[in-house]
Amino acid sequence: MSKRTALYSWHVAAAARIVDFAGWKMPLHYGSQIDEHHCVRTAAGMFDVSHMTVLDVSGAHARGFLRYLLANDVALLEAPGRALYSCLLNEAGGILDDLIVYSLPEGRFRLVSNAATHAKVVAWITRHGAAFGIDIAKRTDLALIAVQGPLARERVLRVLDTDLRMRTSDLASFQAAWEGESLVARTGYTGEDGFEIMIPRERALDLVQALRAREVKPVGLAARDTLRLEAGLNLYGADMDESVTPLEAGLGWTVAWQPEDRDFIGREALAAQRAQGVRWKRVGLVLQAAGVMRAHQRVLTAEGGEGVVTSGGFSPTLKRSIGLARVPVTASQEQAVAEIRGRRQPISLVKPPFVRHGKPCFGAAAA
Repeated sequence: MSKRTALYSWHVAAAARIVDFAGWKMPLHYGSQIDEHHCVRTAAGMFDVSHMTVLDVSGAHARGFLRYLLANDVALLEAPGRALYSCLLNEAGGILDDLIVYSLPEGRFRLVSNAATHAKVVAWITRHGAAFGIDIAKRTDLALIAVQGPLARERVLRVLDTDLRMRTSDLASFQAAWEGESLVARTGYTGEDGFEIMIPRERALDLVQALRAREVKPVGLAARDTLRLEAGLNLYGADMDESVTPLEAGLGWTVAWQPEDRDFIGREALAAQRAQGVRWKRVGLVLQAAGVMRAHQRVLTAEGGEGVVTSGGFSPTLKRSIGLARVPVTASQEQAVAEIRGRRQPISLVKPPFVRHGKPCFGAAAA
């Protein structure tokens, strides 16, 4: 049986179309995916993402453990209130998941990862954490509401308590503030500015109602996917998984190679791949004809190489089909073709993102 977030009844009352997603009953849309997409690009929308996995890691060796566990280096989190994006790798360098880690007071850390990977991520962290004597707490008592869009920060600040509002108003990107069990982070998954808010579940409904009073509209999973695709952001299980390394998924920037003596799970495999030469790279695709690209369709490059669409769909902002693909690293030309329902359609290879802060930004040839 699928789980329900604390806001499930509210979603139903708001006439959301409910679907099963990663073991949860989640809102797909509230009437119009397109309207919800444009709302985030032009004003402010909110997402119930309480299905995400939230883990608190603590103990005397928590920092050392996470420096070993993650490809990025939590040593970069020099003070509480900082956040870091990282991949969680297996020994072969494959991506088990991608996540955000927050530094909290008293040497504690909070990890937020995907719902679909919950079981394997918790098992992996528990297994490797045993040798470090760390404590892992599943924060099922928290709800997670993301508010995104050019007006998101202004409208969120109006509904926060005075003390938390003061701590939050000057946050830079990938910083967080907290008050008691509530945490507000300037992070997101849409290519727009905004906050992700973690609060006790029993307070989630009050927050959502306060945001609605400030004209922040609810947004479902469907628009969340088109927004992240326009932003050129990877989706776990589509653009990356255990068969793909960060160097092949356009996430090489998340691997902290320095200091050289830091050992982390997957480092040896990644170093060998880097030395031998990476076979694949991630590119953006823009379809030049009518139609819609979808995952698993073939991409044929001008050099005769073959790649695959990993994410594809229709961009409401650009009013054309866009996608992400993995192609041979030798692909250097801007033009290629995608096989869509048996027909070869011309596409442009571009460097993501496609849309940033509501404005088109594709057009540069993929590096």
